[in-house]
Amino acid sequence: MEKRVEEIAEEENKVKNKKSKGFTIAGISIWIIFAYFIIYSVLGYVIETLFGLLTKGVIESRKSFIIGPFCAIYGLGAVSMILPLQHFKKNNYTLFFGGYIIGSIVEYIISVFGEVVLHVKWWDYSGEPLNINGRICAFYSLFWGILAIYLISYVNVKVDKLIDKLKEVFKNKTKLLRGIVSAMIVFLFIDCIYTAIALQLFYVRLQKNYNLELQGIEKYAQTYTTLYENNKYVRNYVDKYLNDEVMLRTFPNLRVLDKDGNMIYIDSVIKTISPYYIKVFEPREKLEALEERYNN
Repeated sequence: MEKRVEEIAEEENKVKNKKSKGFTIAGISIWIIFAYFIIYSVLGYVIETLFGLLTKGVIESRKSFIIGPFCAIYGLGAVSMILPLQHFKKNNYTLFFGGYIIGSIVEYIISVFGEVVLHVKWWDYSGEPLNINGRICAFYSLFWGILAIYLISYVNVKVDKLIDKLKEVFKNKTKLLRGIVSAMIVFLFIDCIYTAIALQLFYVRLQKNYNLELQGIEKYAQTYTTLYENNKYVRNYVDKYLNDEVMLRTFPNLRVLDKDGNMIYIDSVIKTISPYYIKVFEPREKLEALEERYNN
């Protein structure tokens, strides 16, 4: 009789846990996935900032959006790998294989998105052997495999512990914690749209002021005319908060493509504005070469 009672209690707990998880992907609650995206985006911002300091000797912005310390490509990349890698957790060999394939696919898709939608080229492997359209290459994809092992076996374990500690802090207030995470995701979405519009205005302004011929600029011209030229309130706001200095310092490594497909570094166009905030030291030649290789 006691055994039957224990079995019933266990079944009830399973049902409760399943309900508490709500909608899941690969067995992970959707709000936990959102939390992953936020945490890894912030972590990516810190990593990128330190990388810029070590290789270029400057403190500069390395974020994806205008507001907030978020490098979304890390958040997106982490989530895009964590979910499918749940099926490759058998051992390090399967994790490596899964990371190699999944990481390459994610990298290719992000590269296409940057070039087709934003007209930005973040990297180019055209000079590397066994590359596909310069977007991915066999050698650098090896690092995705290594990253998958480290990500699943070590880093994400720490992130899960952090989320568990947050659950303890918000014990009996799980809905509040989920609400905070959801609110941050909405904020990031709004920040993304805000940034996209700001970049569109910036691109048109660059073409007008510096006689550039950029790819896809025509479709931004209407936005520029409607929001900037025909609305003095928006124009005053943009001139104050989204001017060339703000945009360059927010995106110091921004690159765009001209109509011939050539890559243009924005900091080489706007030479009167420093793209970084603070110069800390002069980096060694090897570190500068590493930064240049990373950007190219």
